[in-house]
Amino acid sequence: MTLPSPHDLTDTRLPLLKAWLQSHAARHALEPDSLVPASSDASFRRYFRLAGKAPQGNGAATLIAVDAPPPEKCREFAQIAELLDAAGVHVPRVLEVDFDAGFMLVTDLGSAPYLGALTDAQATGDTRRARALMRDALDALIRWQLSSREDVLPPFDEAFLRREMELMPEWFIGRHLGREVDADMRALLDRSFALLIASARAQPQTFMLRDFMPRNLMIAAPNPGVLDFQDAVYGPITYDVVSLLRDAFLSWDEEFELDCFAYYWERAKKAGLPVDPDFGEFYRQLEWMGLQRHIKVLGLFCRINYRDGKAHYMNDLPRFIGYARKVAERYAPLRAFAKLLDELEGRAEEIGYTF
Repeated sequence: MTLPSPHDLTDTRLPLLKAWLQSHAARHALEPDSLVPASSDASFRRYFRLAGKAPQGNGAATLIAVDAPPPEKCREFAQIAELLDAAGVHVPRVLEVDFDAGFMLVTDLGSAPYLGALTDAQATGDTRRARALMRDALDALIRWQLSSREDVLPPFDEAFLRREMELMPEWFIGRHLGREVDADMRALLDRSFALLIASARAQPQTFMLRDFMPRNLMIAAPNPGVLDFQDAVYGPITYDVVSLLRDAFLSWDEEFELDCFAYYWERAKKAGLPVDPDFGEFYRQLEWMGLQRHIKVLGLFCRINYRDGKAHYMNDLPRFIGYARKVAERYAPLRAFAKLLDELEGRAEEIGYTF
């Protein structure tokens, strides 16, 4: 991934960001000329690190400047950061914000992402390290879910669920594969989507981060630090659990997955969260919830490629095809959808797309 240089003269927002930071330089001992790229993501948000005076007790010597051009969600980020902090979840503290311009100055959670640590743990076979990191994340998720209240965050309702899954026929099947969605395929998709929506809506609803995955977690004290939460909603209790384990950038063997899922289920029950008392049914709910997400991602990554020019996300399509097929094949009501995935994969090979 190529990140923008803070000295790129063709980037019209960077001078505005630096001028805005200069207006707060005295208060936070900022050095706007020290601005360096920190990361970017699938949206139009960008993150830059710069020297500054961290709030007392934070311990960091750097801060993060966020460039989130409207309609990116600075206001939601600030609101949800307060909710997460109140729930005992470690998140960046918003120090300065201009909602209209789309600029924020936040505390720095460091440069040790979960993704790198978990990738290393996989490569070395260090399951103890991987398990400890995952359990910290799941404990943080439980604290977040315990703070849930209705009518605070947008509902992850039927229309929302369906809108996400419709990305697949539009962008993956239609745009990427060049395949027409005929009446028979449309009917199969509708039946499959209806099953997944019904399962999601029947689950207990809690606060839900939507992007709770290793790429958005930092190794920090207390652990973990949580990032990229501005899209949080009120939705199915299993969504964030399966997002963490069945991720775009890492895959785990079934034994490790089950260990983590069982850990969450036991801890959630003990904490008083309304998970299904039968682990088998909880696991089924979790798998079907994951399938809804993976259907969305198949379309989303294609949209990011064709609309936004971020081609590297396409490399992870095979992972999501694999996730989706494995679940769909396991449950009789979804096997017709599994056959469709097989057919689409064959179509991809015929026209030269590699999976």
